[in-house]
Amino acid sequence: MSWDFETDPEFATSLQWMEDFVREEVAPLDHVLGYPHDVANPNNRKLVKPLQAKVKDMGLWACHLEPELGGLGFGQLKLALMNEILGKARFAPIVFGCQAPDTGNGEILAKYGTPEQKERYLQPLLDGDIVSCYSMTEPHAGSDPTMFKVRAEMDGNHWVINGDKWFSSNARFASFLIALVVTDPEAQPHNRMSMFIVPRETPGLNILRSVHVGIDDGQEGTHGYVRYENVRIPADHMLGDPGQGFIVAQTRLGGGRIHHAMRTVGQIRKAFDLMCERVLSRETKGELLANKQMVQAMIADSWIEMEQFRLLVLRTAWRIDKYKDYMAVRKDISAIKAAMPKVYHDVATRALQIHGSLGMSNEMPFTQQVLSSLTMGLVDGPTEVHKVTVARQVLRDYEGTDGLFPTGHLPALKEKALAKYGDLLDDEI
Repeated sequence: MSWDFETDPEFATSLQWMEDFVREEVAPLDHVLGYPHDVANPNNRKLVKPLQAKVKDMGLWACHLEPELGGLGFGQLKLALMNEILGKARFAPIVFGCQAPDTGNGEILAKYGTPEQKERYLQPLLDGDIVSCYSMTEPHAGSDPTMFKVRAEMDGNHWVINGDKWFSSNARFASFLIALVVTDPEAQPHNRMSMFIVPRETPGLNILRSVHVGIDDGQEGTHGYVRYENVRIPADHMLGDPGQGFIVAQTRLGGGRIHHAMRTVGQIRKAFDLMCERVLSRETKGELLANKQMVQAMIADSWIEMEQFRLLVLRTAWRIDKYKDYMAVRKDISAIKAAMPKVYHDVATRALQIHGSLGMSNEMPFTQQVLSSLTMGLVDGPTEVHKVTVARQVLRDYEGTDGLFPTGHLPALKEKALAKYGDLLDDEI
Protein backbone atom coordinates (compact mmCIF):
# COMPACT_ATOMS: atom_id res chain seq x y z
CA MET A 1 0.00 0.00 0.00
CA SER A 2 1.41 3.37 -1.02
CA TRP A 3 0.33 6.99 -0.66
CA ASP A 4 2.16 9.69 -2.58
CA PHE A 5 1.52 13.44 -2.70
CA GLU A 6 4.54 14.29 -4.87
CA THR A 7 4.42 15.55 -8.45
CA ASP A 8 6.72 13.82 -10.91
CA PRO A 9 9.79 16.01 -11.60
CA GLU A 10 9.09 16.50 -15.32
CA PHE A 11 5.57 17.76 -14.76
CA ALA A 12 6.72 19.85 -11.78
CA THR A 13 9.04 21.66 -14.20
CA SER A 14 6.12 22.31 -16.54
CA LEU A 15 4.04 23.63 -13.65
CA GLN A 16 6.80 26.03 -12.65
CA TRP A 17 7.01 27.29 -16.24
CA MET A 18 3.23 27.81 -16.23
CA GLU A 19 3.39 29.66 -12.92
CA ASP A 20 6.04 32.07 -14.20
CA PHE A 21 4.42 32.45 -17.62
CA VAL A 22 0.96 33.19 -16.24
CA ARG A 23 2.30 35.68 -13.72
CA GLU A 24 4.64 37.55 -16.08
CA GLU A 25 3.01 37.26 -19.50
CA VAL A 26 -0.67 36.39 -19.11
CA ALA A 27 -1.94 38.14 -15.97
CA PRO A 28 -1.15 41.62 -17.36
CA LEU A 29 -3.70 41.00 -20.14
CA ASP A 30 -6.46 41.16 -17.52
CA HIS A 31 -5.73 44.87 -17.09
CA VAL A 32 -5.48 45.95 -20.74
CA LEU A 33 -8.02 43.76 -22.58
CA GLY A 34 -11.76 43.27 -22.19
CA TYR A 35 -13.22 39.79 -22.55
CA PRO A 36 -11.09 36.67 -23.16
CA HIS A 37 -13.74 35.20 -25.48
CA ASP A 38 -13.76 38.24 -27.75
CA VAL A 39 -11.43 36.46 -30.18
CA ALA A 40 -12.38 38.70 -33.11
CA ASN A 41 -11.15 41.81 -31.29
CA PRO A 42 -7.96 43.01 -33.04
CA ASN A 43 -6.23 43.78 -29.74
CA ASN A 44 -7.07 40.34 -28.40
CA ARG A 45 -5.66 38.68 -31.50
CA LYS A 46 -2.56 40.85 -31.39
CA LEU A 47 -1.69 40.03 -27.78
CA VAL A 48 -3.21 36.59 -27.18
CA LYS A 49 -2.15 34.73 -30.33
CA PRO A 50 1.63 35.05 -29.67
CA LEU A 51 1.14 33.74 -26.13
CA GLN A 52 -0.93 30.82 -27.42
CA ALA A 53 1.93 30.05 -29.82
CA LYS A 54 4.35 29.88 -26.87
CA VAL A 55 2.05 27.49 -25.06
CA LYS A 56 1.84 25.29 -28.16
CA ASP A 57 5.64 25.33 -28.46
CA MET A 58 5.83 24.08 -24.87
CA GLY A 59 3.40 21.27 -25.72
CA LEU A 60 0.84 22.50 -23.18
CA TRP A 61 -2.00 23.48 -25.53
CA ALA A 62 -5.49 22.04 -24.88
CA CYS A 63 -4.12 19.43 -22.49
CA HIS A 64 -7.61 18.16 -21.65
CA LEU A 65 -7.97 16.72 -25.16
CA GLU A 66 -6.76 13.37 -26.36
CA PRO A 67 -3.65 13.37 -28.61
CA GLU A 68 -5.67 12.64 -31.77
CA LEU A 69 -7.41 15.97 -31.20
CA GLY A 70 -4.21 17.93 -30.67
CA GLY A 71 -3.97 17.69 -26.87
CA LEU A 72 -1.90 15.68 -24.44
CA GLY A 73 -4.72 13.66 -22.89
CA PHE A 74 -3.89 14.84 -19.39
CA GLY A 75 -5.87 13.11 -16.70
CA GLN A 76 -7.92 15.17 -14.27
CA LEU A 77 -5.22 15.15 -11.58
CA LYS A 78 -2.70 16.85 -13.85
CA LEU A 79 -5.40 19.21 -15.07
CA ALA A 80 -6.19 20.08 -11.44
CA LEU A 81 -2.62 21.12 -10.76
CA MET A 82 -2.53 23.04 -14.02
CA ASN A 83 -5.89 24.79 -13.59
CA GLU A 84 -4.92 25.87 -10.10
CA ILE A 85 -2.36 28.10 -11.81
CA LEU A 86 -4.59 29.15 -14.70
CA GLY A 87 -7.35 30.17 -12.30
CA LYS A 88 -5.31 33.14 -11.15
CA ALA A 89 -5.74 35.11 -14.41
CA ARG A 90 -8.87 35.66 -16.54
CA PHE A 91 -7.01 35.21 -19.83
CA ALA A 92 -4.98 32.15 -18.79
CA PRO A 93 -7.51 29.47 -19.79
CA ILE A 94 -7.93 30.84 -23.32
CA VAL A 95 -4.16 31.28 -23.68
CA PHE A 96 -3.80 27.58 -22.85
CA GLY A 97 -6.79 26.48 -24.98
CA CYS A 98 -8.88 25.14 -22.10
CA GLN A 99 -11.53 27.81 -21.47
CA ALA A 100 -15.13 27.18 -20.52
CA PRO A 101 -17.59 26.52 -22.08
CA ASP A 102 -15.46 25.57 -25.08
CA THR A 103 -13.73 22.66 -23.33
CA GLY A 104 -17.04 20.93 -22.61
CA ASN A 105 -18.47 21.76 -26.03
CA GLY A 106 -15.31 20.40 -27.63
CA GLU A 107 -15.70 17.15 -25.70
CA ILE A 108 -19.30 16.82 -26.91
CA LEU A 109 -18.29 17.41 -30.53
CA ALA A 110 -15.37 15.01 -30.21
CA LYS A 111 -17.62 12.24 -28.91
CA TYR A 112 -20.85 12.84 -30.84
CA GLY A 113 -19.95 15.00 -33.84
CA THR A 114 -19.77 13.74 -37.42
CA PRO A 115 -16.53 14.14 -39.41
CA GLU A 116 -18.10 17.14 -41.18
CA GLN A 117 -19.11 18.74 -37.89
CA LYS A 118 -15.67 18.23 -36.44
CA GLU A 119 -14.09 19.88 -39.45
CA ARG A 120 -16.49 22.83 -39.47
CA TYR A 121 -16.86 23.46 -35.72
CA LEU A 122 -14.43 21.43 -33.61
CA GLN A 123 -11.15 22.09 -35.42
CA PRO A 124 -11.46 25.92 -35.44
CA LEU A 125 -12.46 25.67 -31.77
CA LEU A 126 -9.37 23.61 -30.97
CA ASP A 127 -7.18 26.00 -32.93
CA GLY A 128 -8.43 28.92 -30.84
CA ASP A 129 -9.84 30.74 -33.87
CA ILE A 130 -13.46 30.74 -32.66
CA VAL A 131 -15.39 30.31 -29.42
CA SER A 132 -18.72 28.64 -28.68
CA CYS A 133 -21.73 28.92 -26.39
CA TYR A 134 -23.58 26.37 -24.26
CA SER A 135 -27.28 27.24 -24.35
CA MET A 136 -29.08 25.22 -21.69
CA THR A 137 -30.69 27.26 -18.88
CA GLU A 138 -34.20 28.69 -19.27
CA PRO A 139 -35.55 31.73 -17.40
CA HIS A 140 -38.49 29.94 -15.77
CA ALA A 141 -36.84 26.63 -14.93
CA GLY A 142 -34.12 27.54 -12.42
CA SER A 143 -32.11 24.46 -11.52
CA ASP A 144 -34.64 21.93 -12.84
CA PRO A 145 -33.91 21.00 -16.48
CA THR A 146 -36.93 18.68 -16.55
CA MET A 147 -39.03 21.87 -16.72
CA PHE A 148 -37.44 23.11 -19.96
CA LYS A 149 -39.90 24.31 -22.61
CA VAL A 150 -37.76 25.39 -25.57
CA ARG A 151 -39.07 23.10 -28.30
CA ALA A 152 -37.73 21.67 -31.54
CA GLU A 153 -40.18 20.18 -34.03
CA MET A 154 -39.39 18.28 -37.20
CA ASP A 155 -40.28 19.98 -40.48
CA GLY A 156 -39.05 18.06 -43.52
CA ASN A 157 -35.32 17.54 -43.08
CA HIS A 158 -34.96 20.35 -40.54
CA TRP A 159 -35.69 20.86 -36.86
CA VAL A 160 -37.40 24.16 -36.02
CA ILE A 161 -36.55 25.58 -32.58
CA ASN A 162 -38.68 28.06 -30.63
CA GLY A 163 -38.35 29.46 -27.11
CA ASP A 164 -36.12 31.44 -24.76
CA LYS A 165 -32.79 30.46 -23.23
CA TRP A 166 -31.20 32.35 -20.35
CA PHE A 167 -27.56 32.89 -19.33
CA SER A 168 -26.16 31.35 -22.50
CA SER A 169 -22.47 31.91 -21.84
CA ASN A 170 -20.57 34.07 -24.34
CA ALA A 171 -23.42 33.94 -26.87
CA ARG A 172 -22.46 37.29 -28.39
CA PHE A 173 -18.93 36.09 -29.15
CA ALA A 174 -19.80 32.56 -30.25
CA SER A 175 -19.61 31.19 -33.79
CA PHE A 176 -22.04 28.44 -32.80
CA LEU A 177 -24.21 27.43 -29.87
CA ILE A 178 -24.86 23.96 -28.49
CA ALA A 179 -28.47 23.93 -27.32
CA LEU A 180 -30.41 21.44 -25.20
CA VAL A 181 -34.10 21.52 -26.25
CA VAL A 182 -37.27 19.43 -25.96
CA THR A 183 -37.95 17.17 -28.96
CA ASP A 184 -40.47 14.74 -27.41
CA PRO A 185 -42.58 16.38 -24.68
CA GLU A 186 -44.52 13.15 -24.08
CA ALA A 187 -41.47 11.08 -23.19
CA GLN A 188 -40.13 10.52 -19.68
CA PRO A 189 -38.59 13.75 -18.31
CA HIS A 190 -34.97 12.70 -18.89
CA ASN A 191 -35.74 11.41 -22.39
CA ARG A 192 -37.55 14.47 -23.73
CA MET A 193 -34.57 16.50 -24.91
CA SER A 194 -31.95 16.42 -27.63
CA MET A 195 -28.75 18.38 -28.24
CA PHE A 196 -28.20 20.53 -31.35
CA ILE A 197 -25.46 22.58 -32.98
CA VAL A 198 -26.90 26.00 -33.84
CA PRO A 199 -24.71 28.21 -36.09
CA ARG A 200 -24.73 31.77 -34.79
CA GLU A 201 -25.76 33.23 -38.17
CA THR A 202 -28.95 31.11 -38.37
CA PRO A 203 -32.00 33.33 -39.03
CA GLY A 204 -34.26 33.67 -35.99
CA LEU A 205 -31.45 33.28 -33.43
CA ASN A 206 -31.72 36.56 -31.55
CA ILE A 207 -29.84 37.80 -28.50
CA LEU A 208 -32.34 39.95 -26.61
CA ARG A 209 -29.61 41.25 -24.32
CA SER A 210 -26.31 40.22 -22.78
CA VAL A 211 -26.53 40.10 -18.99
CA HIS A 212 -23.63 41.30 -16.89
CA VAL A 213 -22.69 39.13 -13.90
CA GLY A 214 -21.08 40.84 -10.91
CA ILE A 215 -19.92 44.43 -10.72
CA ASP A 216 -21.00 46.62 -13.64
CA ASP A 217 -17.77 47.85 -15.21
CA GLY A 218 -19.54 49.71 -17.98
CA GLN A 219 -19.06 46.95 -20.54
CA GLU A 220 -21.77 44.87 -22.15
CA GLY A 221 -22.37 41.57 -20.41
CA THR A 222 -21.55 38.14 -21.81
CA HIS A 223 -24.44 35.91 -20.68
CA GLY A 224 -26.97 35.94 -23.46
CA TYR A 225 -30.72 36.07 -23.06
CA VAL A 226 -31.39 34.21 -26.32
CA ARG A 227 -34.67 33.87 -28.19
CA TYR A 228 -35.09 31.12 -30.77
CA GLU A 229 -37.77 32.18 -33.27
CA ASN A 230 -38.40 29.53 -35.92
CA VAL A 231 -34.71 28.68 -36.01
CA ARG A 232 -34.29 26.01 -38.70
CA ILE A 233 -31.51 23.53 -38.06
CA PRO A 234 -30.57 20.70 -40.46
CA ALA A 235 -31.41 17.29 -39.08
CA ASP A 236 -27.75 16.29 -39.18
CA HIS A 237 -26.92 19.02 -36.61
CA MET A 238 -28.28 16.87 -33.78
CA LEU A 239 -25.57 15.58 -31.43
CA GLY A 240 -26.35 12.04 -30.37
CA ASP A 241 -29.70 10.39 -30.92
CA PRO A 242 -33.13 11.94 -30.33
CA GLY A 243 -33.91 11.98 -26.61
CA GLN A 244 -30.25 11.58 -25.63
CA GLY A 245 -29.78 15.21 -24.61
CA PHE A 246 -29.20 14.44 -20.93
CA ILE A 247 -26.68 11.73 -21.74
CA VAL A 248 -24.80 14.05 -24.10
CA ALA A 249 -24.86 16.81 -21.48
CA GLN A 250 -23.10 14.59 -18.93
CA THR A 251 -20.10 14.51 -21.27
CA ARG A 252 -19.41 18.10 -20.31
CA LEU A 253 -21.05 18.69 -16.92
CA GLY A 254 -18.94 16.38 -14.74
CA GLY A 255 -15.66 17.69 -16.11
CA GLY A 256 -16.92 21.27 -16.14
CA ARG A 257 -17.78 21.17 -12.44
CA ILE A 258 -14.39 19.94 -11.35
CA HIS A 259 -12.61 22.40 -13.64
CA HIS A 260 -14.56 25.24 -11.99
CA ALA A 261 -13.29 23.97 -8.65
CA MET A 262 -9.71 23.69 -9.89
CA ARG A 263 -9.64 27.27 -11.14
CA THR A 264 -11.33 28.48 -7.97
CA VAL A 265 -8.44 27.04 -5.96
CA GLY A 266 -6.23 29.48 -7.88
CA GLN A 267 -8.48 32.45 -7.00
CA ILE A 268 -8.58 31.43 -3.34
CA ARG A 269 -4.78 31.21 -3.32
CA LYS A 270 -4.58 34.65 -4.92
CA ALA A 271 -6.74 36.18 -2.17
CA PHE A 272 -4.80 34.33 0.52
CA ASP A 273 -1.41 35.45 -0.80
CA LEU A 274 -2.55 39.09 -0.84
CA MET A 275 -3.88 38.72 2.70
CA CYS A 276 -0.56 37.38 3.97
CA GLU A 277 1.36 40.12 2.20
CA ARG A 278 -0.91 42.75 3.77
CA VAL A 279 -0.56 41.57 7.37
CA LEU A 280 3.23 41.59 7.02
CA SER A 281 3.18 45.11 5.54
CA ARG A 282 0.68 47.03 7.67
CA GLU A 283 1.20 48.31 11.23
CA THR A 284 -1.38 49.49 13.75
CA LYS A 285 -1.14 50.20 17.47
CA GLY A 286 2.63 49.89 17.29
CA GLU A 287 2.87 46.42 15.73
CA LEU A 288 2.28 44.48 12.53
CA LEU A 289 -1.19 43.18 11.77
CA ALA A 290 0.48 39.77 11.60
CA ASN A 291 1.05 39.92 15.38
CA LYS A 292 -2.63 40.44 16.19
CA GLN A 293 -4.23 37.23 17.42
CA MET A 294 -7.56 37.85 15.65
CA VAL A 295 -5.67 38.39 12.40
CA GLN A 296 -3.67 35.22 13.03
CA ALA A 297 -6.95 33.35 13.49
CA MET A 298 -8.14 34.65 10.11
CA ILE A 299 -4.90 33.52 8.47
CA ALA A 300 -5.09 30.10 10.13
CA ASP A 301 -8.77 29.54 9.29
CA SER A 302 -8.16 30.57 5.68
CA TRP A 303 -5.15 28.30 5.22
CA ILE A 304 -6.90 25.31 6.78
CA GLU A 305 -10.05 25.74 4.67
CA MET A 306 -8.04 26.35 1.50
CA GLU A 307 -5.86 23.26 1.97
CA GLN A 308 -8.80 21.05 2.90
CA PHE A 309 -10.67 22.14 -0.21
CA ARG A 310 -7.62 21.75 -2.42
CA LEU A 311 -7.01 18.20 -1.21
CA LEU A 312 -10.67 17.31 -1.77
CA VAL A 313 -10.42 18.64 -5.34
CA LEU A 314 -7.20 16.71 -6.01
CA ARG A 315 -8.65 13.52 -4.54
CA THR A 316 -11.75 13.88 -6.70
CA ALA A 317 -9.56 14.41 -9.78
CA TRP A 318 -7.57 11.29 -8.86
CA ARG A 319 -10.79 9.26 -8.49
CA ILE A 320 -12.02 10.41 -11.91
CA ASP A 321 -8.73 9.23 -13.43
CA LYS A 322 -8.99 5.94 -11.57
CA TYR A 323 -12.59 5.04 -12.43
CA LYS A 324 -12.89 6.77 -15.83
CA ASP A 325 -16.56 7.31 -15.01
CA TYR A 326 -18.03 10.61 -13.81
CA MET A 327 -21.09 8.83 -12.41
CA ALA A 328 -18.88 6.71 -10.15
CA VAL A 329 -17.47 9.94 -8.69
CA ARG A 330 -20.76 11.82 -8.64
CA LYS A 331 -20.72 12.23 -4.85
CA ASP A 332 -17.18 13.64 -4.86
CA ILE A 333 -17.90 16.10 -7.68
CA SER A 334 -21.03 17.35 -5.92
CA ALA A 335 -19.06 17.65 -2.67
CA ILE A 336 -16.41 19.96 -4.15
CA LYS A 337 -19.12 21.91 -5.96
CA ALA A 338 -20.94 22.42 -2.65
CA ALA A 339 -17.79 23.27 -0.68
CA MET A 340 -16.35 25.67 -3.26
CA PRO A 341 -18.57 28.78 -2.80
CA LYS A 342 -18.16 28.91 0.99
CA VAL A 343 -14.38 28.50 1.03
CA TYR A 344 -13.99 31.05 -1.76
CA HIS A 345 -16.36 33.48 -0.04
CA ASP A 346 -14.78 33.14 3.40
CA VAL A 347 -11.17 33.58 2.29
CA ALA A 348 -11.98 36.48 -0.06
CA THR A 349 -14.05 38.20 2.66
CA ARG A 350 -11.24 37.91 5.19
CA ALA A 351 -8.79 39.29 2.65
CA LEU A 352 -11.13 42.20 2.01
CA GLN A 353 -11.53 42.85 5.75
CA ILE A 354 -7.80 42.86 6.39
CA HIS A 355 -7.25 45.38 3.58
CA GLY A 356 -9.83 47.73 5.13
CA SER A 357 -11.42 50.41 2.95
CA LEU A 358 -8.94 49.66 0.17
CA GLY A 359 -10.15 46.06 0.19
CA MET A 360 -13.73 46.95 -0.60
CA SER A 361 -12.80 49.40 -3.34
CA ASN A 362 -12.51 48.66 -7.04
CA GLU A 363 -8.74 49.01 -6.69
CA MET A 364 -8.46 45.51 -5.23
CA PRO A 365 -10.00 42.26 -6.54
CA PHE A 366 -11.87 41.19 -3.41
CA THR A 367 -15.36 42.57 -4.03
CA GLN A 368 -15.39 40.86 -7.41
CA GLN A 369 -14.12 37.65 -5.78
CA VAL A 370 -16.89 37.74 -3.18
CA LEU A 371 -19.49 38.17 -5.93
CA SER A 372 -17.82 35.41 -7.94
CA SER A 373 -18.11 33.10 -4.93
CA LEU A 374 -21.87 33.62 -5.02
CA THR A 375 -21.82 32.88 -8.76
CA MET A 376 -19.97 29.64 -8.06
CA GLY A 377 -22.87 28.66 -5.81
CA LEU A 378 -25.20 28.74 -8.80
CA VAL A 379 -23.37 27.74 -11.98
CA ASP A 380 -23.64 24.08 -12.99
CA GLY A 381 -26.32 23.55 -10.36
CA PRO A 382 -26.94 25.38 -7.06
CA THR A 383 -25.17 24.37 -3.88
CA GLU A 384 -28.37 23.05 -2.33
CA VAL A 385 -28.92 20.56 -5.16
CA HIS A 386 -25.38 19.26 -4.86
CA LYS A 387 -25.74 18.82 -1.10
CA VAL A 388 -28.83 16.70 -1.73
CA THR A 389 -26.81 14.60 -4.18
CA VAL A 390 -24.00 14.13 -1.65
CA ALA A 391 -26.43 13.09 1.09
CA ARG A 392 -28.26 10.61 -1.12
CA GLN A 393 -25.02 9.07 -2.37
CA VAL A 394 -23.60 8.81 1.16
CA LEU A 395 -26.73 7.19 2.55
CA ARG A 396 -26.59 4.44 -0.09
CA ASP A 397 -23.71 2.95 1.90
CA TYR A 398 -25.72 2.76 5.14
CA GLU A 399 -28.68 0.85 6.50
CA GLY A 400 -31.17 1.62 9.24
CA THR A 401 -31.79 -0.60 12.24
CA ASP A 402 -35.01 -2.29 13.33
CA GLY A 403 -33.87 -2.41 16.94
CA LEU A 404 -35.33 -0.27 19.70
CA PHE A 405 -31.96 1.38 20.32
CA PRO A 406 -29.20 2.46 17.88
CA THR A 407 -26.37 0.03 17.12
CA GLY A 408 -24.07 2.40 19.03
CA HIS A 409 -26.13 2.08 22.24
CA LEU A 410 -23.47 1.71 24.94
CA PRO A 411 -25.26 -0.65 27.36
CA ALA A 412 -25.99 -3.08 24.52
CA LEU A 413 -22.39 -2.90 23.32
CA LYS A 414 -21.12 -3.57 26.84
CA GLU A 415 -23.39 -6.59 27.10
CA LYS A 416 -22.04 -7.98 23.83
CA ALA A 417 -18.47 -7.35 24.92
CA LEU A 418 -19.02 -9.19 28.17
CA ALA A 419 -20.58 -12.11 26.33
CA LYS A 420 -17.47 -12.27 24.13
CA TYR A 421 -14.68 -11.65 26.68
CA GLY A 422 -16.32 -11.84 30.13
CA ASP A 423 -15.06 -15.35 30.90
CA LEU A 424 -11.47 -14.29 30.20
CA LEU A 425 -11.45 -11.29 32.57
CA ASP A 426 -9.90 -11.58 36.02
CA ASP A 427 -12.08 -9.00 37.70
CA GLU A 428 -15.84 -8.73 37.65
CA ILE A 429 -17.13 -5.71 35.72
